[in-house]
Amino acid sequence: MHCPFCRHPDSRVVDSRTSDDGMSIRRRRQCPACGRRFSTIETASLSVVKRGGVVEPFRRDKIIAGVRKACQGRPVSEQDLALLAQRVEETIRSTGSSEVDSHDVGLAILPPLRDLDEVAYLRFASVYRNFASIDDFEHAVEALRAARVGHARAGQVETDASAVDAGETDA
Repeated sequence: MHCPFCRHPDSRVVDSRTSDDGMSIRRRRQCPACGRRFSTIETASLSVVKRGGVVEPFRRDKIIAGVRKACQGRPVSEQDLALLAQRVEETIRSTGSSEVDSHDVGLAILPPLRDLDEVAYLRFASVYRNFASIDDFEHAVEALRAARVGHARAGQVETDASAVDAGETDA
């Protein structure tokens, strides 16, 4: 690491700590030539490979901008969008790969968006999955309804199990 003051090609790490989000490391460095101190922040790089083969750095703001269009007129706050983008980035980073296909980024957006707002999910999915007819929408709505019923049943099973554990049976 070059010293930003005297451009000396080396520096010594004085202190290291993880940042608040745990995704980067802040290092305090000292230049052996001029003795001045400076900070650096290190993050693991994550790149997105576009359809045309172009590689660009992953950016949360691009996730937010794309999802914001689907959320127009919906009760979704900027904080909700920021949390969604964070969940997407965490999902992608959990794969352990430093390069991810743009299609995989879109797939990672769908589940948290479905949890956030079903209408926005349908809007985004209709463009992302290239819905060609009303039948495609109907299938997507049916899948949402099935997932909702599945969640309700899972919640009921948990409630029933809690009642049994607590000794609250009707018998």
